[in-house]
Amino acid sequence: MQNHLENCWLKHALKQIFGKYKIEIMYNLLHSEVLRYNELKRAVGDVSFKSLTRALKELESDGLIIRIEYPVIPPKVEYRLSKKGQTLVPIMKMLCKWGNENK
Repeated sequence: MQNHLENCWLKHALKQIFGKYKIEIMYNLLHSEVLRYNELKRAVGDVSFKSLTRALKELESDGLIIRIEYPVIPPKVEYRLSKKGQTLVPIMKMLCKWGNENK
């Protein structure tokens, strides 16, 4: 039997946005626009340094968030949704609405 997901970009899209903490990160950036690492860690909740860092690197690599590092001491790093990431805002809002209606 043929796997229809193999011929659909849905699998590619899901791989980019669904992963441990990715939706929470993007949702928090949607509402705060810019967050620093520790702010994201507090917003996401019970997440290890390693897991949060991995999710942020994957989101950045996929072009969904932008990481801005300022050359100051102590180091200052900010995260925000990229233009590509902002195209997911209507989808995230629809998923929130769907989840609320079907809880």
